[in-house]
Amino acid sequence: MKDKFNIGVVGYSAQNFNEIIAKALIIKAFDQIQDKYQDKEFVVVSGLTDVGIPALAYREATRRGWETIGVACEKAKEYKLYSVDETKIVGKEWGDESETFISMIDIFVKIGGGKQSQTEKEKAESKDIPVIDFNLASTEKAG
Repeated sequence: MKDKFNIGVVGYSAQNFNEIIAKALIIKAFDQIQDKYQDKEFVVVSGLTDVGIPALAYREATRRGWETIGVACEKAKEYKLYSVDETKIVGKEWGDESETFISMIDIFVKIGGGKQSQTEKEKAESKDIPVIDFNLASTEKAG
């Protein structure tokens, strides 16, 4: 039995971004992780919603036959949710789930994202969790 290896994925949810580039970055990150940790069974942990980067990460995980876990606050229930293997709801406001999320992961993948993604990246780094961080421009038009 292989040890489980939890890949935390964060990034844009509400913002517009280039999905083709984002998918390529997710595949690149997952391939790098698979190559480096070959003796593991992979699980993708993200924000539960079926939008943005979490949705793309979950779809790629499912395509690879990997387990999926959603960690989010109560507000996530206002959005379309991905059908994950396991769900953890922590707190009421965005960010309330961050500590739980960080405590569950073995590696952190950030693809674009806003303030919460950056804060979670810093928390991961402070706990010596390896980080893969890809810049991805938001295509959101200003006002």
